[in-house]
Amino acid sequence: MRSMIPSEVKKTAEELLKAGYKAYLVGGCVRDVLLKRDPKDWDIATSALPEEIQKIFPEHVYENNFGTVGVKTESADPRLKIVEVTTFRIESEYSDKRHPDAVQFAKTIEEDLSRRDFTVNAMALDLKSKTLNPKTDVVDPYGGQKDLKDKVVRTVGDPRKRFEEDALRLMRAVRFAVELGGFSAESKHSGGPAAMRSRALGWEIEPTTMRAIKEHAGLLEMISKERIRDELIKIIITPRAAEGIILLEDTGLLKYIIPELKEGVGCGQNKHHIYTVFDHNVRALNYTVEKNYSLEVRLAALLHDVGKPRTKRGEGPDSTFYNHEGVGARMTAKIMDRLHFPKEIAERVIHLVRYHLFYYNVGEVTEAGVRRFIQRVGEEYIDDLFKVREADRIGSGVPKAVPYKLRHLRFMMEKVKRDPIHPKMLKIKGDTVMELLHIPPGPKVGQLLSVLLEEVLDDPTLNTEEYLHARVKELATHSEKELKTLAERAKEKKEEFESGVEEDMKKKYFVK
Repeated sequence: MRSMIPSEVKKTAEELLKAGYKAYLVGGCVRDVLLKRDPKDWDIATSALPEEIQKIFPEHVYENNFGTVGVKTESADPRLKIVEVTTFRIESEYSDKRHPDAVQFAKTIEEDLSRRDFTVNAMALDLKSKTLNPKTDVVDPYGGQKDLKDKVVRTVGDPRKRFEEDALRLMRAVRFAVELGGFSAESKHSGGPAAMRSRALGWEIEPTTMRAIKEHAGLLEMISKERIRDELIKIIITPRAAEGIILLEDTGLLKYIIPELKEGVGCGQNKHHIYTVFDHNVRALNYTVEKNYSLEVRLAALLHDVGKPRTKRGEGPDSTFYNHEGVGARMTAKIMDRLHFPKEIAERVIHLVRYHLFYYNVGEVTEAGVRRFIQRVGEEYIDDLFKVREADRIGSGVPKAVPYKLRHLRFMMEKVKRDPIHPKMLKIKGDTVMELLHIPPGPKVGQLLSVLLEEVLDDPTLNTEEYLHARVKELATHSEKELKTLAERAKEKKEEFESGVEEDMKKKYFVK
């Protein structure tokens, strides 16, 4: 066990011990060492006061009110460039349900551990020992080692008090349950993916702690959206993200995080789906996790059908969800904004949700249609869009993620990928248009390029300087009104992907 501890941490502890103070590893790093996992962070708790720590370590950072001194090292590992050393402490009331009103320094490690959230995080490893035997050198007043063995997430002391102190612990309980292994409780709602739940074995939330989470779920409203977002991301990137979303719903927390997802609970679909909207979304997420896809793809898979409950018309096998992708994209935009996701993540997720329901049928869609699809969706989104579509299919209960139609579409995209699909690929630029027609910059230049692009999308062989130069001069003879009309038609021309699926939907779903 001692071999798992980095030399930078050992040296820091040795200096504290040499100066006559106590030094312990504390928190998550002790838990991870006992589980034989690589800790993300290394934290030392000590009997030395902050000013005493600073005297021992001249190279330090101290910019907080919590007694934590950052000891600088010369490590090449970014995680170990600064080792955090914190004085034993106890905390007062938490008026804002997140931060203690005041911090008081304690005399013993046991007092320090009493303020921590869960038993598996309330252990300390005495660094004065040369052997670091878990049976003799771990300070464990709350049975953390037993809970590690039993795979149980349990609060330190009264769970109601712990959650009232810091409401973010409500989500952290769920996160630890899935991050450390999963959960064993069945979901309360029926019709769910039983196969998924049968795999959710291992870690569980202790019953008294679970009841307290349900009773105090509303406290999550007092936590900043940024902190909620960060915990949600940590859940989404775990191997058991799907179970995490189910557990958030079962505990009553989901309504304070993504209430739009909760609308899908119990919302039946039509003959093309065997699962409710909620379970379909969760299964789609699970597929992206199994494939180790990016955070953006996972979020898009989870939210891709979030608009279905609000667009549902009718009941039973012929119920409809017309334009749910458009409604879902707008809902996703609000979710991303409410949780303060970074712009680049939000835009990608919204875009994937908006275009996940693309239409393609072998023999019906031409190469021009494929080019327009790429131009409209954006080449940089294509790979992720296919991943969301795969997740959508598997989430519906079908056996194949990539059927012949999608493979053929891939082939068609490969075939046309060198063809011009946006104005920058035209063999004529705005400057050339202005030079040929002796006109200043303005809307007319953009209108001309739009018309030219539309023609080249239909027939890439027209993308030559000779043709485009001649065509620009020809178009310039049109009146301003005629040119504007041509440009608008170019922008509004129905994509074969969308028009095909719209006509099918209108016939099938009785929409005019």
